[in-house]
Order: sequence, then structure tokens, then C-alpha cells
Amino acid sequence: MKTTHLIRLKRLAVFAVAAILGGCGMFPASGPSRDAFVKSVYSPAEEGQPPFAFVEINSFSLDVLARRAPPTLHGLFGDYRPPVSPVIGVGDAIQITVWEAAGGGLFSAADAGHVNPGSRASSIPNQIVARDGSVTVPYAGRIQVGGKTQQQVEAAIVERLRGKAIEPQALVTVAQNVSNTATVTGEVANGARVPLSQRGDRIMDVIAAAGGYRSPVHETYVTLTRGNRSARAPIQALLTNPREDIYVRPGDILTIERTPPTFTVAGATGQNSVLTFDARGLSLEEAIGKAGGLMDSRADPDGVFILRYEPSSVVREFPNVAPNLLKAQQVPVAYHLNMRDPSAMFAARRFAIRDKDIVYVSNAAIAEIGKLMQLVQMMSQPAIQGALVSRYLN
Repeated sequence: MKTTHLIRLKRLAVFAVAAILGGCGMFPASGPSRDAFVKSVYSPAEEGQPPFAFVEINSFSLDVLARRAPPTLHGLFGDYRPPVSPVIGVGDAIQITVWEAAGGGLFSAADAGHVNPGSRASSIPNQIVARDGSVTVPYAGRIQVGGKTQQQVEAAIVERLRGKAIEPQALVTVAQNVSNTATVTGEVANGARVPLSQRGDRIMDVIAAAGGYRSPVHETYVTLTRGNRSARAPIQALLTNPREDIYVRPGDILTIERTPPTFTVAGATGQNSVLTFDARGLSLEEAIGKAGGLMDSRADPDGVFILRYEPSSVVREFPNVAPNLLKAQQVPVAYHLNMRDPSAMFAARRFAIRDKDIVYVSNAAIAEIGKLMQLVQMMSQPAIQGALVSRYLN
């Protein structure tokens, strides 16, 4: 009789818990199950409008991602070496020296006592190129120098002085270079305007001239702004791919930033946290390892997901993607990997984790049942203990 009564109490507790959980959907969980992801895509709440694309990680999808060409500095700006002779610009300070073939001319004094056949020279103090691009040369007037090379300005000065000075010759030197510079700012030792040499300077040359970057290389990014266009790239990309280390042009702005790349881990893993990359180029296999691996007692090996936004140009190459998702420039994608398949280990090594990815591992169905049994035990234990006490007292 006692045993029958206890069994009835346990059954009643099970039915009560099931009714509560089924009615209000408050069963404790760390996130959606694998079936919930599949249902969201193939049986969406709004007919024909799945909230994200569902992509299996296999050889086809890995090949598509391998062909993905991320924006590059070389691709956006090209790699054009500056001209051999840079032009003079507004704000530059130039020094002009004029020679004459003999003394007694406009720029030389007569040698008293005897005729000196040697040449004579006179240096004009440094002049800042005005906003209209001109400077003043004695006896030659205002001369347009903006947008011209040093050789062109020398020829213009000689032409203006011909017939006034004695066989004049001119030499123009840029004493202070302002227009032919690039600006470096951000996480560098000495942010400054860096003069560009005539041989041409690449991005890493200019950064080095500013004292170099101060943050770890895998956490450092450079943004190149040229006119109304800008592009951002990790410093590591410039070091591993020399094509990305393009020539800097006058007026360019280089902004160095320390931005540690991170990814989020959630679900049935050893550690739920926001983790940083130790180095550029982290695979899914390494990301799972950094998170402590899959939990044996909870994880569903068929429920490993990587969540991220992808350009629509990439997503349209995947099969079975809803057309409405391709209307946006950035498409939410859930990449799925079945870790029960031995070949998934090799796929995990080929799949590259990117900055701000979410790695999620769903709970196994058996883990949910275990939670249910714990709740049943918690709710039925007081009733069973009360029944035992009541029988004992009676």
C-alpha cells in the first residue's frame, strides 16, 4: 500500500511538471536546440520569410568561403608609385638661389679693383607658397610655383630674369615639405606629418617613420583614408602579403588602431565567454579548444553553429537560401557542423573564425530530459517526505 501511494505521488509530480513546462515554455536551457535552428529556416513563423540562412559546413561551402575576397587596400586603391619629381604645393617653404655669370649684376656685387670673371650667387630667404600657389622673386615678380616641379620653377625663374640678369641660373629647393606628406595618427609612438621621399614610401615605411605601432601586431589595424574613400586592414595582412603594403600618396591619412579581434562562445562548452584571438587566423577547431571543448554531459555534437553576417554576394552562392534574405547587403548566416561525422574535424580546421563571430553549441535532448528529472525529483521530494511522515505518525 505504501509503495503504491508513493508511485502515485511521483506520477502526479511528473504530470504537474510536464503541464507547467508545456504550458509556459519555461524549461531551463542555455539556448536554442538544433531542431529550433532547423525549424526557424524550414518552417518559419512567417511563411517564406526565414530570419537567417542555414548553411552546412562541407567541402562546397568551405570552397565558397575560400574564394571570398575580403576588401583589400590593394584592391581598392591600387599600388601606384608616386611621380619621380613631386610637385610643389601650397604651404611648402622653398629656397631660391640665383647665379649670374659675372659680378656687377642684379644678384651679385661688382668686385672693386679688378674684374672677377667668376660667377656670383644670391640666396632668397625661404618663402611659403601662398594660397594662390605663387611666390615672389626679386626682379621677376610673382611666379606661379604650385603644382609644378622644382625643375619647372627653375626654368620659369630663368625665363623671367633673362635680359635683366647676367646669364642667370636658378636652383629651387623645398626647405619644408608640407604638401608632399602623409599624416599618421593613432596607436603610434609619434603621430606626425611624415614627408614622403622621391623614391616612394609604402605604408609600413611611413608607420616606421612615425615611430612604429605600439600594440601587438595581431591586434593592430590600419585605416587608409584617401580623398573620400577609406579602407581598413590588419597590420598582419601587410606583413604576410606584401601586395597589401601599397605606396602612400601625398595627403593620405593613416590611422593606427588597437582592436583586439574577439569571438563569443555560448552553449554547452567548457567556457561561455568573449574570447580574444591570440594571433590572426583562428580556425573553428582552435576556437572550440580555447572554449574548453564540448561538454560531454550536455553538448549535442550535431548542434555546433557559427553565427555571423556575410555579404549577399557570398551567400547567393549557397543553395536553398531564401530570396528575401539576398535583398540586404549583409545577410545573417548560421553555419552548421555535425561533429558526429569524423570528417567534421578536418572541416573545423579549414573553417576560419572571424572577428565578432558567435560559436554556439546546443544542448543534447538527453540533457533536457535530465533537467526534467531533476525538477521532478525536486518537486516530488517534499510530497514523498510528507507522506512518509504522515504514515509513520499514524
